[in-house]
Amino acid sequence: MIVATYSIAACDLESRQWGVAVQSKFLAAASVVSWADPAAGAVATQAYANPRYGPDGLALLREGASAVDVIARLTDADEDRAHRQLGVVDRRGGSASFTGEECAEWAGGRTGHGYAAQGNILVSAETVDALAETFEATRGRPLAERLLACLSAAQSAGGDRRGQQSAGLLVVEPDGGYGGLSDVVVDLRVDDDPAPVRELTRLYGIHQELFGKTPDEEWLPLDAALESEVVERLARLGYDGGFERALFSWAGRANLEERIGPTDRVDPVVLEALRRETG
Repeated sequence: MIVATYSIAACDLESRQWGVAVQSKFLAAASVVSWADPAAGAVATQAYANPRYGPDGLALLREGASAVDVIARLTDADEDRAHRQLGVVDRRGGSASFTGEECAEWAGGRTGHGYAAQGNILVSAETVDALAETFEATRGRPLAERLLACLSAAQSAGGDRRGQQSAGLLVVEPDGGYGGLSDVVVDLRVDDDPAPVRELTRLYGIHQELFGKTPDEEWLPLDAALESEVVERLARLGYDGGFERALFSWAGRANLEERIGPTDRVDPVVLEALRRETG
C-alpha cells in the first residue's frame, strides 16, 4: 500500500505525552501510519508503508532503543526499505526520520528534539518545513493542539500533491485517557473527506468540550444561587433526586461525565451546556 502523505511524530516530555498527526490522499491513512505508546514513544510509517514498523518499532522502544537505533534495525531487516518512509520519537525525546531513495518526490524529513516530520509525493519541501517550524513555534501549547496546527500549516504550504482525503490525530499519556483507565488521550480520524484537516479540527473541538479539562482555578464556586439555578434547570429536563445525583445523571446522558468533579464547584463547560439545552 502506498501511503503518500505528510506526518509528524512528536512528544511533550513535561506532560508525558506522545503522538502522531497525519494527512494523506489515501483512505483512512491514520489506521496504517500512526502508532504511539507512552511507555515507548511514537512511530509514523508511510510511503510504500510497512505496517509492522508500528508495533515492532514500539516494541524496540519499550526495550530502551533510541529512535535512531529503531530506524536502523527496522530498515536494515527490510528488503524493501528503499520504498519506505518512517519517523520515530523515543521516550527521551530523541528523534529520527528515514526516507528510502525510491520514495516518490518530493520526499524527505526533518527532525528536532521531540519531533520527526516527514512526507512523500509532496508539492515541495515546504510542507515538511511547515511541520517542523510550526511544532517548534508552538512550544507551550497542548501537544494535540500543536499537532493540529502542524497539519494545517503543512496543508497551507502545499501538502500531498495528489490532494486531500484523510487525516488523523493520536495522542497518548500514562492513564491520561477516559476515566484515567486508558492511555489514549485523543484518537480522532477522518477517513474520507475533501478537507480532512478542517474536519479533524472540528472533531477535536467536540472532543475537548466533552473530555477536556478546565483548569481548577476556572471552576465556578457552587453558591446557593448557582446551585438553585442548576437544580431548577435539571428538574425541567426531568432530573431530580438531589443536586449531585441529578447532575451526574444528566451529564452521563450528555457525555459530559468526565467533567463532573467536586460537589462544591461546577465546570463552566458543564454549566454552559446545561444552559444551552434548557434555553
